[in-house]
Amino acid sequence: MNHGSHSTESPVSHQRYSTIENNAAHHDSEHNACYYLSMNADNKICGMEPSSQYVDLAAEVLGILSEPTRIRIVLALRRTDELPVNSLAEIVGKTPSGVSQHLARLRMARMVTTRQEGTSVLYRLTDEHPLAVVVEAIKQAEHAVGNGQSPPHHHTPQQ
Repeated sequence: MNHGSHSTESPVSHQRYSTIENNAAHHDSEHNACYYLSMNADNKICGMEPSSQYVDLAAEVLGILSEPTRIRIVLALRRTDELPVNSLAEIVGKTPSGVSQHLARLRMARMVTTRQEGTSVLYRLTDEHPLAVVVEAIKQAEHAVGNGQSPPHHHTPQQ
């Protein structure tokens, strides 16, 4: 696997994250956020209600992803399965030590995970959710600067 800034993405990661990029706004949020407890099907837990226990945690997620370097890291990891710190630092234009600090925050929030390969630590997104949040934030940013024009927020995956 090539871990440089021009890494080759695997077909699996491209398919997984392309689907997220194209469909992030089109999934049924209520279906995904509301579910029944298996032990007591009468108790419905819904994360989409203003009184939800998840609102404060969601604010923390947004806070962690509110840093531009972390957004760049998530975007860099969407194009490949795994990358070491030095490659990520090169892609996002920051020092390896600075990127390591951001990765530590993302790791504590369980947005990225690691795997040891020899003396290298490889980072990858834990699942598709951080990318989905970032994609929606970028779409909103496109609306904010669109000056009334319809933004191109249905990006086609890069080949």
